[in-house]
Amino acid sequence: MKNIDRLITETISVAKGIYGDGFIPLHRPVFEGNERKYLVDCIDSNFVSSVGIKVTEFENQIAEFTKTKYAVATVNGTAALHVALEVIGVVRDDEVLTQAVTFIATCNALSYAGAYPVFVDVDKDTLGMSPTALEIFLQANGEKRNGVCYNKSSGRRISACVPMHTFGFPCQILEIAIICTEWGIALIEDCAESLGSYCGTSHTGTFGELGILSFNGNKLITTGGGGMIFTDNEELARRAKHKTTTSKIPHAFEFVHDEIGYNYRMPNLNAALGCAQMERLPEILNVKSDVAAQWSKLYDGHNANIVTAGENNIANNWLNTIVLESKSDRDKFLEQTNANGVMTRPLWTLMSKLEMFKNCQCGDLTNSLWLEDRVVNVPSSVPDSKLEILRD
Repeated sequence: MKNIDRLITETISVAKGIYGDGFIPLHRPVFEGNERKYLVDCIDSNFVSSVGIKVTEFENQIAEFTKTKYAVATVNGTAALHVALEVIGVVRDDEVLTQAVTFIATCNALSYAGAYPVFVDVDKDTLGMSPTALEIFLQANGEKRNGVCYNKSSGRRISACVPMHTFGFPCQILEIAIICTEWGIALIEDCAESLGSYCGTSHTGTFGELGILSFNGNKLITTGGGGMIFTDNEELARRAKHKTTTSKIPHAFEFVHDEIGYNYRMPNLNAALGCAQMERLPEILNVKSDVAAQWSKLYDGHNANIVTAGENNIANNWLNTIVLESKSDRDKFLEQTNANGVMTRPLWTLMSKLEMFKNCQCGDLTNSLWLEDRVVNVPSSVPDSKLEILRD
């Protein structure tokens, strides 16, 4: 039996050992706490939209968990990033440095803000933006004028950098933050997938001006749909809340709006789910760490490359990730695991290959292209056998 055949067979066996027979999804939500109670409380209160105590409560929970001063809840992670870009000062025809290895939402948000994405490479071990690639690109293409960074090739201002902590694995954010500071570029961390992930002792999203989270249905915790901006900057938080609530000037009865804003405030019903989910987050993280250990045991035995958090970092183990030897191995792995009811998925198509962004400037994307052909996610949900841990 070839190595890839044996790996596929044992992957299916381990998945069924963890999750049982039947279809095994990649990542499903769990509702074993106070979700139903808090939803009923919202309905009974008649506050089911964006006005309600659960929205503020959820914001406070996220701020406390990430050890930041402020959090602003939004309808989804894309909206959170869109507003974060605007409040940090990104304007139409600016450029934003980001990675081609990301979900489409990152580049959609940049487009909503009228900015052009510029793609730099990622590191093979973190799957996140490479500080080396970032520095090489800026040395070749950047120039500072009165403390502001411009692209010598396009003449546009490079106003922000948006690295992502891919699948919950922290990128080299400390080094990226230093580079951004040196070049006068604002840093927004895309933490859509990294709630509960740490660089050293600091939560991802706390190294730049702003961090954003997503609570989509497949994330570590979910509000059905939802996002969050978090920061230590009071003015940025104030501006974010203002813009996400249609830029309405507070008043007891008058409706006056002082700039273009967005109806991006998270509804109370969604926040109620989030409050209940946050109460169980430590237990969820512990269980998912155990699941990751089982996958590590399998793949270490095959000398397969399983992605880890790296030294001194902590990953939330949202989606366990392996890197196979070739595209043909990847395709065979995906076809046979899915055919046997074990959901696995490849890396996203690189943003630089999509029709909307194929003409955007890129650095050398050697690692991104290599990973695109080899990365696979394996099932990472909390198993049914562990649900009792999450119940009252």
